[in-house]
Amino acid sequence: MITLTISDDVAEIALDAPERLNALGPDDLRELSEAYAHAEQQRVRALVLRGEGRAFCAGRDISGVDPRTDDVHGYLGGLVQPLLERMSRFPAPTFAAAHGACLGVGLGLLIATDVVYVAETAKVGSPFANLGATLDSGGHALFFERLGAHRTLDLIYTGRLMSGAEAVASGLFSRSFPDAEVLDATRAAAASAARGATEAFLASKALVAELRDERLGLWRSMAHENRVQAALCGTDDYREGFAAFQQKRRPEFTGGSRAQRSSEVRA
Repeated sequence: MITLTISDDVAEIALDAPERLNALGPDDLRELSEAYAHAEQQRVRALVLRGEGRAFCAGRDISGVDPRTDDVHGYLGGLVQPLLERMSRFPAPTFAAAHGACLGVGLGLLIATDVVYVAETAKVGSPFANLGATLDSGGHALFFERLGAHRTLDLIYTGRLMSGAEAVASGLFSRSFPDAEVLDATRAAAASAARGATEAFLASKALVAELRDERLGLWRSMAHENRVQAALCGTDDYREGFAAFQQKRRPEFTGGSRAQRSSEVRA
């Protein structure tokens, strides 16, 4: 079950099946995709993703899966990857509050989110050693990029799970917090972003995605920054930011020209 609430330009999506540690079946993935689509239609300026109960998401719900007839490619390639791509393209800053198990597809949900705050005792890694399966949902790319080949394969071969604090110290995610504080910290960061210069945030989001996916070098990336900065000059928030600085006051951003958002600004 997936719930969506919207308040003060912030959407909050909750994975709400605590009895199964928010493990996701096909219907859950479709419902989650629909929640992101609805939040996008409402033009929210930030989004929070969280899990109810003892875990963020324990991965795929395999409780009723028969491996002899399992359409694993249909699940991963047909449902999981399109959802993660949709999440990564969401047209506003996105934040996740992660606690407990963050495994498999749950790890993928974090990979597809812009900013990830994790509880210090969260569990991250590859739990597949005893299943005869392999890490999925983008886990290989994340671990190899941040940890290198040896530490990646050590996690996969041993099935050892990292704590949230260790995962952040290793460069996997944004920040770690005591378990009781992680959700409040995530909500506060999202609320702050929702009051910010949305077009400028989206420009940076697109530039970071280019660096990740296209491996741009310094000078190509700088050229893209220059072009995007020039495009931002035409937004309401750019003008407001400069005016506030010159008038020595706090800026009051509206999200830029939201109705006329252009691909130029988003790189």
